[in-house]
Amino acid sequence: MATDKRRPLGWMLAGVGIVALIALMVIYRMLNAPLPEGLLQVNGRIEGDATTVAAKYPGKVREIKAKEGDVVEAGQILAQMEDDELQARIKQADAGIASLEARRAAANEGLAVARKELPLGIEAAKSQVTYMQATLEKANAAQAQFGRDLERIKTLAEKGTVNQQRAEQAQLQYTAISNDVRSAQAGVVGAQKQLERAYLGKDQIDARETELKALDSELDRVRAMRQEAMIALDNMSIKAPTKGIVTARLVEAGEVGAAGRPMYELVDPDRLYLKVYVPGNEIGKVRRGLEAQAYVDAYPDRPFLATVDYIASRAEFTPKEVQTPDERVKQVYAVKLYFKENPDYLLTPGMPADAVIRWDENASWEKPRW
Repeated sequence: MATDKRRPLGWMLAGVGIVALIALMVIYRMLNAPLPEGLLQVNGRIEGDATTVAAKYPGKVREIKAKEGDVVEAGQILAQMEDDELQARIKQADAGIASLEARRAAANEGLAVARKELPLGIEAAKSQVTYMQATLEKANAAQAQFGRDLERIKTLAEKGTVNQQRAEQAQLQYTAISNDVRSAQAGVVGAQKQLERAYLGKDQIDARETELKALDSELDRVRAMRQEAMIALDNMSIKAPTKGIVTARLVEAGEVGAAGRPMYELVDPDRLYLKVYVPGNEIGKVRRGLEAQAYVDAYPDRPFLATVDYIASRAEFTPKEVQTPDERVKQVYAVKLYFKENPDYLLTPGMPADAVIRWDENASWEKPRW
């Protein structure tokens, strides 16, 4: 009797087990059933177009300011290099600029004075020439008159009309007038030379202008040297060229490297894409502009919208980390699904993700079924 009572219970348990097995098989088949026509399931990893940040000048890294995983803004300092030598060069250039500016100011002031004095000096010299020429003419006229008077007095003296003393006095006066003529002649020559020297002021002004131009050129050269040092100093602060996520830091504080060495790699978080591989027998369904929905493990119920924006022109062997529904598929094509947005930067490079590409716009969206 006890055995007969256990049989129904055993059959009941067996029936429950069969039902559970059937349910599991149904669920397994539902989960592993292919997506409806018009949808293509793929998987891959999230990537981004990397930007390499390199040092423009050689030097020693003094401080690291950004680490891997940081989201940085354009212009943000990632690392600081030693810049003591550049600071000294800038101070030296500042001192040189100050000295040259002082010399230039003095030269410019002297040039301005010379330009004002030149016409005044020429006019004064011309007036002196005119005056001395008038003096010479007056002396010449007096000499001519005294010469005629002297001749008459001599004639009268020979006739005895005037005494000899009067003739001697006339001769002395004539000699004095002749000396005045020679003095006036010398004065005219001196005034003309002074006028020539006044005109030489133009050459002096030209020389001052040449000196000023030379000072300007030297000042420009030193300023250019300072500007070059300032640019180099600015480049000692390694800055992010764009907004991005630091995916790789390639230097450590204290390292000394050459110009052009890579220091960081950045990926724009607003331009991420999911790189997937489509089997060769399915690639004909994929074209640029198709919409896709991607899912990541951290947010399994949240689709991230994307668009097909790149399709490789050549096939390659299936990468080891990529899963395909048919393991017999050996040739695949790389396809990039660019995300339309990255809210709160939930998506980061390196994340694995599954995606569904809708190649028929009439198909209804469904989640991946890996």
